[in-house]
Parts: sequence; structure tokens; C-alpha cells
Amino acid sequence: MSGLTENKIILIVRKTRLDELINRFNTQAQARFYLEHLGADFSSYQIEDATYKQAVQLTQKILSVFGRVQTLDRQFLPNFVFGKNDLVVVIGQDGLVANVLKYLENQPVVGVNPDPEHLEGVLLPFLVPDLYALLPKIFNQNYAVHKISIAKAQLSNGHTLYAVNDFFIGAKTHVSARYRIQMNRREETQSSSGVIVSTGLGSTGWLKSVLAGAQGISSALLQKAVHIPEQMMAWDADYLYFSVREPWPSKNSAAELTFGKITRGQPLHIHSQMPENGVIFSDGIEQDFVEFQAGTMATIGLADKQGHLVVK
Repeated sequence: MSGLTENKIILIVRKTRLDELINRFNTQAQARFYLEHLGADFSSYQIEDATYKQAVQLTQKILSVFGRVQTLDRQFLPNFVFGKNDLVVVIGQDGLVANVLKYLENQPVVGVNPDPEHLEGVLLPFLVPDLYALLPKIFNQNYAVHKISIAKAQLSNGHTLYAVNDFFIGAKTHVSARYRIQMNRREETQSSSGVIVSTGLGSTGWLKSVLAGAQGISSALLQKAVHIPEQMMAWDADYLYFSVREPWPSKNSAAELTFGKITRGQPLHIHSQMPENGVIFSDGIEQDFVEFQAGTMATIGLADKQGHLVVK
């Protein structure tokens, strides 16, 4: 394997729930006291922590046979510079894989399931032992990928944000978001709980929840079943969907342009009218945001890049 040692492998890891509790309460004993005082089972946190860290250690050991390994915690992703030839291995949950993909430029990503008994792992097709046979194939360019579309929000102030699942555009508090929305020749001022923009990968998440609510309301009002497709979009779909949450029709706001398809030739434009607390955040991570204050315009469309998830 000496000929493979120049390969660079970035291993992405995350903190466990136990790690986060210890960060909050300073010691494991204090974390245990807090949880058990509330009647929670502390042992489940310990088992989860041990299972994950054992999987990480074994993964590091296997990867080191095939190249130079750098382990990176997810919190450092926004500031990390990936090399164009890096192989990225993600061990964690589906959400961690999605979070990683938007920071890459077509590098292959291997999703590893550290706990197949408890994690569904839609984006985690491999188990830790699979890496022995998989990595030589990847470094020999003998592998298949599933391409994943990525959404892009380009702001008029120069800021850019990417999303693998979805964007939320609105107010970061529970007050109404105010903005002007525009697509093609249609345009209106709205007041709502915000706008959701979903990719193919994200169409089974937040978008599905929004559509399920609309389906239930429509069925009840029409007194007949209204059906929405289970699979709205493919992961590599060349379009996005937007949906306005709880639009409020009034003298100063309309509610006609509330759902639609975004394509490369038909982006969505949103002009903020929020003097403060306007935000755009991606993939359900509120810390991953850009400010979206009055006077700023966001153009939402497909990114030029795609995620490349290695598959079996």
C-alpha cells in the first residue's frame, strides 16, 4: 500500500450528544445528574458515545492504510479549504453528509454509517469494514456516484450561501417576515412565516412537511382526498421548489405567488423589507446563515456545482 500514501483523506466527524452535554455542564458527572434528575436514561447517551467513537477510531485506522488522514470536526467546515483531489469520508448521520456536500467542489464523498442498528443512513451506504475494499477502487477511479443538486442564494451585497436540502428565508424570530417576491413577470409584496426553497434531496424533508399540511387542509375543505406524490423530485433534479409559509393577504400584502418551480432560466428573487432580524439559513442549521435585511435582494437558483456521493 506504500504507493497510496500520497492520497489525502479528510475524515469529517461530529460531537456526540454526550460531548455536547459535557460542554454544557463541564463534567460527565454533572451531565449525568442533570439528565437523571429529569428522569432520563443517561446510559443511552454513554452507549451512543462509545459506539460512535469506536467507529471513528476504526475508520481512522483503516483510512491511514490508504493515505494521509486529517480528521475535521463539523464545526470547522465553513472555514476549511478542501483540495480538489481530496477524498472526503463522513462518519455520522445523514444530516452531517448533507452539511458537508455544500462546502465541496465535486470531491467524492463517502458516507459511513457508524451505528447501523440505530441510524437509517439514507446517505450512509457504507459500513466501516467496507472501506477496505472501497478505497482502492476510489483511488483507481473505479467507482460510481449519485449526483446531488445544490441550491444557491446570491445576495446583492455579495454574500453567497449554499443548501443541499433547503433554504429558509424570513425572520429569525416568530414575527412575520416582510419582503417582495418576484418570478418572471409576477411580483407581489408578502407578509408570511417565511419562504422555504427545497432541493431534490430536501424534498422528503421540510417540503414534504409543508405539502402534507396543505394536503390535509385542502382535503378537509374540499371534503375529498387530495393526493401529493410521495417522491416530488430526484436528488439530481435540475429544478427547485419554493413554498411560502402562512402567507397573509391584506391591504398591504398579497398571497398569490406562494408555490412554484425554480429553474436555471427562472430564478426566484426576494427583496427584503425587514429592518432587522431578516435571515437566510440553510439545511435547518440556524447558525449557518447570512443576514437578509431591508434593501437586500436574494436571487435563489441552482448552483453550478453538484454533490458527488459515492454509492455501492
